[in-house]
Amino acid sequence: MSDRYPAIVATDSDARPSGRLTELTDADLPEGDVTVEVAFSSLNYKDGLAVTGRGRIARRYPMVCGIDLAGTVVASDARQWQPGDEVICTGWGLSETHPGGYTRRQRLRSEWLVGRPDGLDLRQAMAIGTAGLTSMLSILALEHNGMDPSAPGEVLVTGAGGGVGSVAVALLAGLGYRVAASTGRADAHELLRHLGACTIFDRAELATASGRPLASERWVAAVDAVGGQTLATVLSQTSYRGSVAACGLAGGNDLPTTVLPFILRGVNLLGIDSVQCPTALRTRAWQRLGTDLDTALLDRLTTVEPMTRVPELAETILAGRTTGRVVIDVTR
Repeated sequence: MSDRYPAIVATDSDARPSGRLTELTDADLPEGDVTVEVAFSSLNYKDGLAVTGRGRIARRYPMVCGIDLAGTVVASDARQWQPGDEVICTGWGLSETHPGGYTRRQRLRSEWLVGRPDGLDLRQAMAIGTAGLTSMLSILALEHNGMDPSAPGEVLVTGAGGGVGSVAVALLAGLGYRVAASTGRADAHELLRHLGACTIFDRAELATASGRPLASERWVAAVDAVGGQTLATVLSQTSYRGSVAACGLAGGNDLPTTVLPFILRGVNLLGIDSVQCPTALRTRAWQRLGTDLDTALLDRLTTVEPMTRVPELAETILAGRTTGRVVIDVTR
């Protein structure tokens, strides 16, 4: 590798901080006990906010963007990792408090790393990324609270055209659930059917308040990546003792609901955090992703883009025009 390598770095020199393609050297690397030669990263909504400067994601500047990375260990002071090990790092404040994955080389804390699971290569791991990890953490939480494929009825996925939603649809369908997908994008319908959705309907149906705290029971469980009024509607439609995993806020961070779904139907609202998720649970989720996710379907919903296009792609994902998962090849 050259002494200098490209990276997307956000600076605070302008009125609004934004990420630009620049060059770094190993002297720019942060503290940590493992150095990774990065092969791939991914594009997430949070990355869009960081790169465009529309969200104050970074806590300090300059900051390497990219909340995910996958690559190969090239140096390690930690017993559990050796040069040549293929590893994944998602969350843990990457691009926020610690430089992230839009670079050819990064130094990290050893406890943040997870080994690449059997059944996935590094590119596929980043096709999953934080979005897919969040999907699997949601499913693990729902299973822990009684979700079972033998139960009659459908499991709802909101924001199904996005990264979290599309992976959740594929995982749930592969596990034998009947999946209902909510999306505002007509161009995503064909892909969602291919991923296994049985029912597809427009997001507006959930985004409009009905004026009733409880509605007819429709869903045995749900993965909600939208929040706001959509989550409130989903809670009002969830079946007795059903559960809803809340893992996103694309529709807002408010929750205009009442206690009635919880005290009259025993509905469980499960919060999903993929940033500070404990390593043991994170490792379990990645192992499940390696066995439960159909890689042919994963490849179908994945687009690979060069790092040079990240500033443009950041605008695209914030505009809601990204379908499926976008992998960033940091070597291009």
